[in-house]
Amino acid sequence: MWVLHRSGSPLRSLLPLRGEWMGRRGLPRSLAPDPPRRRYRKEVLPALEVSVLPVTTTEIRQYLRTHGIPFQDGHSCLRAPSPFVESSQVKDPTRATTSFSLFIDKTTGRFLCMTSLAEGSWEDFQASVEGRGDGVKEGVLLSEPPETENSEEVRRIWDRAVPLWELPDAEEAQLARVMFSLTKVTDDTLKRFSVQYLRPAHSLVFPWFSSQGLGLRGLKLLGAEGKGDGVHYMETTVPRPGAYHNLFGLPLISRRDVEVVLTSRELDSLALSQATGLPTLALPRGTLSLPPALLPYLEQFRRIILWLGDDLRSWEAAKLFARKLNPKRCFLVRPGNQQPRPLEALNQGLNLSRILRTALPAWHRSIVSFRQLREEVLGELSNVEQAAGVRWSRFPDLNRLLKGHRKGELTVFTGSRVGLCFSPRAVFISLAGPTGSGKTTFISEYALDLCTQGVNTLWGSFEISNVRLARVMLTQFAVGRLEEQLDKYDEWADRFEDLPLYFMTFHGQQSIRSVIDTMQHAVYVYDVCHVVIDNLQFMMGHEQLSTDRIAAQDYIVGAFRKFATDNNCHVTLVIHPRKEDDDKELQTASIFGSAKASQEADNVLILQDRKLVTGPGKRYLQVSKNRFDGDVGVFPLEFNKTSLTFSIPPKSKARLKKIKDDNGLVVKKPSSGKKGAVPQNSESCSDSDPSPHRPGSPKPAG
Repeated sequence: MWVLHRSGSPLRSLLPLRGEWMGRRGLPRSLAPDPPRRRYRKEVLPALEVSVLPVTTTEIRQYLRTHGIPFQDGHSCLRAPSPFVESSQVKDPTRATTSFSLFIDKTTGRFLCMTSLAEGSWEDFQASVEGRGDGVKEGVLLSEPPETENSEEVRRIWDRAVPLWELPDAEEAQLARVMFSLTKVTDDTLKRFSVQYLRPAHSLVFPWFSSQGLGLRGLKLLGAEGKGDGVHYMETTVPRPGAYHNLFGLPLISRRDVEVVLTSRELDSLALSQATGLPTLALPRGTLSLPPALLPYLEQFRRIILWLGDDLRSWEAAKLFARKLNPKRCFLVRPGNQQPRPLEALNQGLNLSRILRTALPAWHRSIVSFRQLREEVLGELSNVEQAAGVRWSRFPDLNRLLKGHRKGELTVFTGSRVGLCFSPRAVFISLAGPTGSGKTTFISEYALDLCTQGVNTLWGSFEISNVRLARVMLTQFAVGRLEEQLDKYDEWADRFEDLPLYFMTFHGQQSIRSVIDTMQHAVYVYDVCHVVIDNLQFMMGHEQLSTDRIAAQDYIVGAFRKFATDNNCHVTLVIHPRKEDDDKELQTASIFGSAKASQEADNVLILQDRKLVTGPGKRYLQVSKNRFDGDVGVFPLEFNKTSLTFSIPPKSKARLKKIKDDNGLVVKKPSSGKKGAVPQNSESCSDSDPSPHRPGSPKPAG
């Protein structure tokens, strides 16, 4: 049993660095350079770089034909002669045929020249072909070398690392092999892949060599420590995860190789190469993402086998990556008891070649019988918790109702549109502003919780700016106000920056077509599997489909439903409720528009906010629809103004109430006059532990 925490998805448990030898980025203090001065950058958010007009494969082919550029149709890219090299370099080494060294992505139009390492967008390529001066500058098109700081850091670490078999202490070498499960991996295998060991950090070091052998571009450090009955792994990359695009094992690939096995860990690649002799590559970010920038390096292979892990999440990632690689050439190794991850299979003495022969094709024309589905069904039945999705760490009661966050679903979220609090001190609107406690504040923590667990998230905020939203999420991430401790801002901002979180640059009214195009771009480029849209009403005024606003909303909801299903991506859609009387609780029928939104949705969440005249009232979250297993219910929330987070009141005796009413509405409490009375037709989950008290939050009244 092993647990992997990536530096790209930091969790709260990793914030205090372990051990005296842990310094900057988990490196020994003697190896960590002094902190550089930070230069102010206006745009610090990872915004989506999407073309104004998306390009199609047909348009790319037509453009190349019009300009007389020969090309070859590949699996995921088009290959053409590169205009970024001299004419003498256009021929291949035999000088017999033209060298097609330029790779153009069929989906995005981005290009990469293998000879000059020039890369850029489709607009940059057009500018270069047409001789315009806006895209031919070398600084724009050529890949920039690693920063000086990273280069020095990489070289410093690499010079200190030594081969594992050259450790002077044999007992230390044996302990390292046991911790990393390398007892059956030979020294020759480690030597072929140039794997080193960094003694001060107790970590394996995996190098990132340039594809042309131009030198060392980066490193990945893998640390391990015993934790209970298993081993806890910690990854650190130099440069940061967003710029670390290393296909580990690429220098060992020959031009004649037509088959490759992709793994999610470098250790698995070592085991596969040793046991089968097949070319193997390890993805830089494991099951989190397959950057499109790596696709040109995989074009030469006619058969790609994806063996990413032994759990349901790895299986889902393999199917997603196969769509990007062209499923017709991809085969997937299904997780199972007799098919663990490669390194475990080697240690158990299993035949890895035989397991590879059982790989299933990722593409078929249609499902003709239950035979094609029976393994899928077995996988869900034998992995019930994994099939339920990613569980929230901050909202345990939400796990008890929804069971988890699953791909391909549509969640509709609604609540009080404007919650006014009348008190002698202040009047505030709960939805807007960083100090509010409305839908946007809750849904940002809801999404942040999943993002810290590796769920690649795209935020579409049409009401508030990205800077304001990021400030709220950073405060929630740090669980405290950073304006009161600015000396810690860089530390928290660095960790927040490593999250797989992206923002749309839209604001105000937008057309549904442009929003869907951006979402599809994010799914392809960043492997986004959760999209938050806040909110639907900002797309209705832009549509000219019909003068009927209800019909326009139905069309937009249908578009999001189709996107979620087709792309296996979870969409959380915020919709304002229709106007209701102040003394009435919101219901599923309170969602603005027709019943289509609630019908299409897999989950319906309602943020109930019972305001009082003298001050804030009670807030609770109601799950009024759950298509996964039907459990619905309601549980209280408590807003912490210091950290802008929601938590469950620690002293609430009836935290979670499962509703058994047929219509799914909250059953009102009987007028018994007893405080905390539970409705007769509701169940109180008394076995649930109260949530921990968050630092800085006001103590609940006794």
